[in-house]
Amino acid sequence: MDDALRRTVPVKLDVPEERRGDLHQTKAQFLHCANRTSEWAWRYDDYCVTNKSKAENALYDELREETDLTANLVQKGIRRAIEAVQSGVEKLKQGEQTSQPEFDSWSVVYDKRSASFNDDYATLSTPDGRVTAEYVLPPEDEREDTPFGRYYESEAWDASIATLQYDEQEDAFYLHVTLKNPNYEGDGTERQESESRSEGAENGVVLGVDLNVTGAFAVTSTGEFIGSADSLTHKRNQYEQRRAKLQQTGTRSAHLTMQSIGSRLSDWSLDWLHNRANDLITEAQDADVDGIIFETLDHIRENIANGSKFQQWAYAKFVELVEYKVESTELFVDTVNPAYTSQRCSHCGFTHEDNRDDKAFECQSCGYEVNADYNAAKNIANRYCGYIHRGQKSRGGWATSQLALKSGTLSVNGDYTPTELLG
Repeated sequence: MDDALRRTVPVKLDVPEERRGDLHQTKAQFLHCANRTSEWAWRYDDYCVTNKSKAENALYDELREETDLTANLVQKGIRRAIEAVQSGVEKLKQGEQTSQPEFDSWSVVYDKRSASFNDDYATLSTPDGRVTAEYVLPPEDEREDTPFGRYYESEAWDASIATLQYDEQEDAFYLHVTLKNPNYEGDGTERQESESRSEGAENGVVLGVDLNVTGAFAVTSTGEFIGSADSLTHKRNQYEQRRAKLQQTGTRSAHLTMQSIGSRLSDWSLDWLHNRANDLITEAQDADVDGIIFETLDHIRENIANGSKFQQWAYAKFVELVEYKVESTELFVDTVNPAYTSQRCSHCGFTHEDNRDDKAFECQSCGYEVNADYNAAKNIANRYCGYIHRGQKSRGGWATSQLALKSGTLSVNGDYTPTELLG
């Protein structure tokens, strides 16, 4: 049993007007999962099912078909209902009157697989992709004596789970974030230093991913080259050329044909991105890593500012698909600012613009030669490891982290562990 001390911090969210409906839809489908489970599990005349695994095995596939929720949110809905049924069974055993649990209050349960809890904003999974909502906070110099300042902003406390609620009178969304302090027992006493150090020594391994406009679509720090950005662009160019010819024709038939091929391109592109996301997750699982690290989407947009809206959409959709797919796994997704990762030597750390020439990388200091995108992927993972090394909270709650390479792992201190010695 996890006896870590916990605190819950309510945080008001600034939800974009156009995404508020997505959160309401998420609530409706989440409560549907909970109520369907409650109805199935509450068998007072026979027996009540209180085993979460049994409920998931029986209902998970049906509820995935009945809703557009991610796997993790469906599981959360099932488990919430089973916990309520367990409570009801205990009341029955004590001779108290109770009835089948019903869920109608506005709430959705999130954890790190379906949400990210950042310094000043959260991202929340919905049936229509993730919603990014900034926190509504007091000025920084006034936060110290607030629950947010004492707990959320403290490195000693880690956000583990949250409940999204809606205040109808205020017409506002609130995220009630539960934080835990692993250094304290449930009774508030501090753990022994040796035990705390033991837990803090836990190490994670991450996979860096560099996304590209030309060459391989995605390159990992393990040296895996996934998909062809050139073929994706070529497919789009073919569509644009045909579309231009049809526009010149100007007939109704030509217009209908444009709509038809546009729809086919959209379907093909989405299917292609789904498959590439599956390829990346397979590589991450084969490499036995804990997390997948991308460059921030803002940086991706800057890199392809002169490219097409299609390219910007493709890279954003790819990251979104990976985030969605990892919710049913033990993996997580996070990002770093990759400034200069294409110019930095992943072997010696020397950074210079002359190090890179298109897809070729040759360090002007140590002479290291390698594919430029592979070099950048290693730098992306290494930067994330550096964040953790300097004390930033990791998505996995580790004190240290290593980056995954094709032949093993590497720490930010340069300590290399070959594959045969891992595990």
